[in-house]
Amino acid sequence: MKKSILAKCGAYLAAAILTVSPVDASAATLLKVGAKGSMVKEIQTELKNLGFFTYSKATGYFGKITMDAVKRFQKANGLYADGIVGNKTYAALKANINKSDDKSEIASNEISVLSASTMAEESDGSNKKIGSFDWFSTVKKVWARGENAVVTDVQTGLSFNVKRTYGTNHADVEPLTKEDTKIIKKIWGGFSWERRAVIVETDDYILAGSMTAMPHAGVDSAAANKYVKGRSDGYGYGVNLDAVKNNGCSGVMDIHFKNSRTHSTNVVQKVHQDMVKKAAAYLSEVY
Repeated sequence: MKKSILAKCGAYLAAAILTVSPVDASAATLLKVGAKGSMVKEIQTELKNLGFFTYSKATGYFGKITMDAVKRFQKANGLYADGIVGNKTYAALKANINKSDDKSEIASNEISVLSASTMAEESDGSNKKIGSFDWFSTVKKVWARGENAVVTDVQTGLSFNVKRTYGTNHADVEPLTKEDTKIIKKIWGGFSWERRAVIVETDDYILAGSMTAMPHAGVDSAAANKYVKGRSDGYGYGVNLDAVKNNGCSGVMDIHFKNSRTHSTNVVQKVHQDMVKKAAAYLSEVY
């Protein structure tokens, strides 16, 4: 199984190398959510010295806290705020480092590309709980409605942001921005009911899940929670399940977790549970 995981990681690496941010069109992605190691720790240290990294110590894990710190640095330096340390962000960070009294430098040849081991690694030092957790007893309580999360597709390694907006038997989520929707459509090849294994990172948990990418039961142009007609994916008249506006899609998408159920039929779908197990197996190999 180790060989299989390494082979998959190699494929993820190839995909990661080809991923570029909108402003780094000529440069491969360097570091993003899921990366870990000494280079991440040094970047965190410098971001902390510059006042952008707010966690108590550099951990060496690139999680949501680091992503938010990078975004703040990017905004302060007039860069596209995607939370990824690409070539332009790295150059700006290095320039700020050189201006500071701290003489430490990050060797550019050491972070030229993501290594296979950085696709997803250990907790970022904030005592995150990692694995497959029961939806009803744990996940729906620790990932409350209105809270954001970073979702990573296991197969491609691509990540995007969502907000949990609705859902009782499973999480109904919405992409935060049009760019997040664009990434989702890239992963699924358009809007789709295909179930895919995903990793969901909240403030305190890294969770094994299964996601579909078909927006449904909403109208982006209408007010949320009002009764409307013409809801997406043929849902017709009913409550408008679309709380995040101008994100490139109408309605919610589904993320299932261990023992979660469908809403209409109240059943545990094997295909979703198989994807949850796949995501859990991936976590057990890399953490």
